[in-house]
Amino acid sequence: MNMLTKIGRAEDQAPETHTAPRPWRRGLLIGVPLAVLAWGGYSITHRGSPALAAPPPPTVTIAVPLERTIDRWDDYVGRFEASKAVEVRPRVSGAITGVHFRDGAIVHKGDLLFTIDSRPFAAALAEARARLASAKSDLTLARADLDRALKLVDIDAVSQSDVDQLRAKQQAAQAALAGAEASVRARALDMSFTQVRAPIGGRISDRRVDAGNLVAGGDGAQATLLTTINALDPIYFSFDASEALFLKAKRAEQAGDAGSPVEVKLQDETAYRWKGRLDFTDNGLDPRSGTIRVRAVVDNPELFLTPGMFGNARLANGGAVAALLVPDAAVTTDQARKLVMVIGKDGTAQAKPVELGPVVQGLRVIRSGLGPQDRVVISDPELAQPGAKVLTKPGKIAPVTADDPPPVADPTSGEATFAVG
Repeated sequence: MNMLTKIGRAEDQAPETHTAPRPWRRGLLIGVPLAVLAWGGYSITHRGSPALAAPPPPTVTIAVPLERTIDRWDDYVGRFEASKAVEVRPRVSGAITGVHFRDGAIVHKGDLLFTIDSRPFAAALAEARARLASAKSDLTLARADLDRALKLVDIDAVSQSDVDQLRAKQQAAQAALAGAEASVRARALDMSFTQVRAPIGGRISDRRVDAGNLVAGGDGAQATLLTTINALDPIYFSFDASEALFLKAKRAEQAGDAGSPVEVKLQDETAYRWKGRLDFTDNGLDPRSGTIRVRAVVDNPELFLTPGMFGNARLANGGAVAALLVPDAAVTTDQARKLVMVIGKDGTAQAKPVELGPVVQGLRVIRSGLGPQDRVVISDPELAQPGAKVLTKPGKIAPVTADDPPPVADPTSGEATFAVG
């Protein structure tokens, strides 16, 4: 191999001194200027734009509780009962020939209700009258015989024994006449019993027997039940009361009071519109429950109240007290607790646990947990979250007047309740 060939190979194997840049360096050199340009463009286009504003706090209506002096009452749940109740049964047996009332109508004492076939009783009455006429004839003959005998006694034409026998016959004839007269009265009474009349006034039930059926007469439950009548004005309201009420009623009776006033409302009513007075307490307390049965007499001139209806009664429980009232809508429930939302001076909402009383004129009585100066959220209390800031606007708490429709509220039974005095 010559010298020129070696030199050429050496040149081919020698490394190059000027190499190309690596790939990551090439990307860095390109990416950094682009990022700088993009940031500059974003800064220019978004320069001066405002930040997103937070939503304003909710606005709620607030008012201080309404302060009222109210009478304290006790609430009871009871049931109405008829002041008089009669089962109409026939006194005589026979076939019903007529029904003279409309089912469920109001009847008066003495109104004709049913008629029973009177022909058998008319025949029995005619027979009794015939026996009465015969008894009168026998008595007339016996008196005549005795009078003649008494005239003959003075001339000894008749013995004393004959006179005594004639006197006995007269007395027997008198007794037979009395028996015949009693028989006539009995048959006439049976005849009158064929017309079944209302023994009392009130609302009658439906007829249990139609015309054409045979009915059995008699006394007690052996006779066929024809219908029933309930006297409704006045009507009774019965309920179970505590021993304290019994003692109060007895003290009032000793003091000469006519009876404690009672006010009753029905299940669909919010006002105590039915008025009455206590007139009866049972003769003993139930040893198991410590309660006693109490009855009030309630006026029912329109006969609207019906036996068996439930009602809520309240009785005065001594004296007037001061109370705080808020709308029922201001009360919220947290599990078993009742809460009222109040707003502090700094506008922060706070939940206060309260003890509730009854509803008086559409407002809820707050027994405890609330102060007279608390600013209560009276509408939409769910907008005020505890610890959050709220905006407020003033409101006013006012009782529901007689012209306003009263709100429907659940009664608080078995507890002391209140009414505006």
